[in-house]
Amino acid sequence: MDKENQQPNNPLHGIKLADILDHLVEKYGWETLGEKIKIRCFTHDPSINSSLKFLRKTQWARDKVEQLYLRSIKK
Repeated sequence: MDKENQQPNNPLHGIKLADILDHLVEKYGWETLGEKIKIRCFTHDPSINSSLKFLRKTQWARDKVEQLYLRSIKK
């Protein structure tokens, strides 16, 4: 079974969190991202590394980031 067929119903399968975050920062910028998802790592001295650290530990925040990513690629 090839990699793409292992989770056909999961649109995030094979996409790294760092890539999702890079996409969102490039598309929206930190300020708008902080307005859309109100978490401190986006609003106070934001960086990719600090955001990744927080999102890997905090599932509810990661869920919000993943949902925003999915909405942003559908447009």
